[in-house]
Formats: sequence, structure tokens, C-alpha cells
Amino acid sequence: MAHLEWSDALSLDLPLMDDTHREFVDLLAQAQGAGDDCLAAAWQDLITHTDAHFGQEDRWMLATRFASTNCHSMQHKVVLQVMREGAAQAADGKLGALRAMASELALWFPQHAQSMDAALALHLRRAGYDPLTGVVNRPEDLPAGLVEGCGSAACSDALPA
Repeated sequence: MAHLEWSDALSLDLPLMDDTHREFVDLLAQAQGAGDDCLAAAWQDLITHTDAHFGQEDRWMLATRFASTNCHSMQHKVVLQVMREGAAQAADGKLGALRAMASELALWFPQHAQSMDAALALHLRRAGYDPLTGVVNRPEDLPAGLVEGCGSAACSDALPA
């Protein structure tokens, strides 16, 4: 089973994002270390955090002209849905499936943080975005229009011709 621990490699030099990510890592570790009698509750705590965590990043993206249809936001939606499906599995007594999901989440998160979240953190810093206040200090550095998709047809809602 894969486990995740906080390390400097996950730090993105955006304190609020780093604090949120550190909490995610801690809650995932709690879920992975939970006994069968506490696993579902620990997983629900992780879901509650992750819903707020992803919502926060999605709001930052919208505030800085990233559309909710971009790949980063879409990945948030998919991962959160899978996590909720894991809670349903646990409610049906399928704790092994939930433990497997936790292990996969421990593998997924560093990749997400070091790619999509790192790009978002860089974008926010360039625009002088203050995540605490929502103030964009350099609006001239924001994209002219909404950033949608991820630059490939595979990430678009449009059907191929």
C-alpha cells in the first residue's frame, strides 16, 4: 500500500495552498492508519476536507480567469466523485476497496500537486493574487479571456469532427 508523507517536494511556495495540502496529506494518513471501525469516519473527514480544498482552488481559478471546465477543475470533480464512491463502498462493508482507493490517492496526489497545482500556484503568484483576500494585485498579468481545456482535444467537451 502506498503511503504519502509531507515533504518539501510538495511545497508550492503559496502558504495557504501548502497548508491545505499538508492537511490533506495528514487526513489521508489518518484514513490509511485507521482501524476498520474508524475507517469510514476518517474517509468522510478526508472527503469533507477535499471538497473544501478543491472548491477553494476552483474559486481561485475562476477569480483569475481559469474556467471551471479546465482540466484541473475537471480532475477535482472526478477525484472527489471517486472518493464519494469509496465512502459508499465502505458503507456496504467493502473496506478493502476503500483502502485500495486510499493507496491510489497517495500515488495520485503528488503528481497532481507537482503539476496542476504547481502551475496554478505560479499563475497566482504572477498575477499577485492574494488567496486570503481574493485581491489580484497585477490584473494586467491575467489572461485576456477564460482559460479552458488544457490545450488538447482530449480534454475538451467538444466532440471530434
